[in-house]
Amino acid sequence: MQGALMKTATLGYLLAGALAYCSTAHASDGAGRGQAIAMQGDGSGAPCIACHGLDGAGNDAAGFPRLAGLDTGYLVKQMQDYRSGARQNAVMAPNVDNLDDQQMIDVAAWYASQQPTPASLPEVDTALLELGKKVASSGDWDNYVVPCETCHGPGSLGVGSAFPRLAGQHAGYIKQQLHAWKNGTRGNDPDQLMLAIAARLSDEQIEAVAAYLARQPQQGDL
Repeated sequence: MQGALMKTATLGYLLAGALAYCSTAHASDGAGRGQAIAMQGDGSGAPCIACHGLDGAGNDAAGFPRLAGLDTGYLVKQMQDYRSGARQNAVMAPNVDNLDDQQMIDVAAWYASQQPTPASLPEVDTALLELGKKVASSGDWDNYVVPCETCHGPGSLGVGSAFPRLAGQHAGYIKQQLHAWKNGTRGNDPDQLMLAIAARLSDEQIEAVAAYLARQPQQGDL
């Protein structure tokens, strides 16, 4: 009886190991296909690297966000929203329009697999960073603004596919998106949470929280 149990357990471990290997291999294959799309495009639009770089570092001055290390599901949803028109962007829409769902999953897997790289940032006023830290970590309860970390997790490192990592994202992009939510030109977030929050943020708070978040560690080395 004991021998039979041991045999069953051994087979179970072997099966689990095989499944894990297949899953990892499949993810690796997808990222490989995604790398090709990122580098070459799909033949109908510009390759991702033209704006986001092969390593997903983006370009702060041009307003192109960091993609490296972001959640695959989050990246896929944004591309699907650009394709459907749920999220508006004159650059992204034509470049994802002809990608099918599998291609989106593959290119998202590629960028999700990249290690975030640190950026060289200019010095900013200490008081501005302190205000940004307050908004991100404590919120502004007098104006019904919950802390960023409530949804985006400790250190604003992201939670699943609904709440992306904000830590280390370009300040210009964060400001751009907060203003888009505030003025109603973006609204593809879960339950329109960001619409409600951004509407209650002052321009100074947006400037401050963007500067603060851009300077936070992009990985769990807090």
